[in-house]
Amino acid sequence: MNSRNGLYVLIGVLVVTVIGLGAYIYREESKPQGIEMSIGENGVSIEQN
Repeated sequence: MNSRNGLYVLIGVLVVTVIGLGAYIYREESKPQGIEMSIGENGVSIEQN
């Protein structure tokens, strides 16, 4: 039974990793392309994506 519990933990870790990686990739792909401008305490920041 102990071996089976280890297998369940390994499968759980793999599932969580795949879900996390998928969410990260989706967020990166859905970012708008172009130039990002922001105004904050340190002045104006311009970044090209």
